[in-house]
Amino acid sequence: MATEKAIFAGGCFWCTEAVFLMIKGVAKVRSGYIGGARPNPTYEQVCSGVTGHAEAVEIAFDPAQVSYDALLDVFFATHDPRQLNRQGNDIGTQYRSGVFTLSEAQKAAAQAAIARATKLWDGKIVTEVTPAGPFYVAEDYHQDFFANNPTQGYCRAIVAPKVAKARAKFKDLLKA
Repeated sequence: MATEKAIFAGGCFWCTEAVFLMIKGVAKVRSGYIGGARPNPTYEQVCSGVTGHAEAVEIAFDPAQVSYDALLDVFFATHDPRQLNRQGNDIGTQYRSGVFTLSEAQKAAAQAAIARATKLWDGKIVTEVTPAGPFYVAEDYHQDFFANNPTQGYCRAIVAPKVAKARAKFKDLLKA
């Protein structure tokens, strides 16, 4: 299987990771940090807002099973791309909406996806489209967080509804 990568920041990485792990053709999702100046940041440093990094996910996917465009459509439908530097009660630049591109083709696809997403949302979409810099993998306890902590309060209140929304809206893209 030839894999490609996509990097998205859609607020808390626990939500974004849980959604993309369900999508067929997705081989791996890693939670981490991107877009800031500090190398190898810790969760505490990123949460402080001083690193410039966003919580993000790096998705390894098989383009023969799921297209980058489909991944973008899932991304834009499962978080609120109109919220600047926040998602719900998670506030700060670390929770911004962003597509971190790895090629000119991904940049063009992201811009086209934003145009499609304007039909889903009232208001201006503020998602940044930025060339990807280094992606720093988050601490081990953040990986597969929802799967490992389904009864944790944040997971029940915030992650589970996003996962349910993705399951309902993207039935044709779910793993068997």
